[in-house]
Amino acid sequence: EMARYYLEAGFTVIGISRRGTSIDHQNFIDILCDIRDEAAVEEMYELVAGHTDALHAIVLNAGIFEMSPLIETSHKEFSDHLSTNVTGPFHILKHASDFQVEDQTHIITVSSLAAKKGMANISAYCASKFALNGLIESVREEWKHLGVRFSTLMPGAIYTPLWDDEDEELPRDQMMSIEDFMHVFQMVASSPSHLQFPEMTFLHKTGVIE
Repeated sequence: EMARYYLEAGFTVIGISRRGTSIDHQNFIDILCDIRDEAAVEEMYELVAGHTDALHAIVLNAGIFEMSPLIETSHKEFSDHLSTNVTGPFHILKHASDFQVEDQTHIITVSSLAAKKGMANISAYCASKFALNGLIESVREEWKHLGVRFSTLMPGAIYTPLWDDEDEELPRDQMMSIEDFMHVFQMVASSPSHLQFPEMTFLHKTGVIE
């Protein structure tokens, strides 16, 4: 949906994912890449360079989410959350410097309310999102002199297919819709170039799902 928003706004969009997308648009470039692998990210940017030398927006949205109590969380599951949700964005940012547009590039990170509040049965996810926010805050300070702006969105639960394999008793009617999320995202993405939103928390009016 975020890619479609930028396409409809007239931008060329480069999508990076492990499996590709179903988007069919003349201005959409689909690149397969596992961002956990730094060498793969470097190769990805070589492909990007064949299309553009400037990225006016970078949306960090890759992530995994699995639910389990701490004592049932495997080492692999915990490590997978960190490698996808934290190390992946680290690779993307580390190798993005050649494509930044001074005073224009907008880095939008899709984090989570779980970066502000620890929640039961998602310790791996919470740990990864707390770490992601720390990474972004640090890079924001390092790149302040470049005029790069950072907006970090921290939504509550959003009803997407991500929840299909989880507990059926979870109240889907207390989750935001994709349209709800996009309402906020569009406001942030279309904001004047002198504005950034370092920590934007938003959720369904019923509150946090416990």
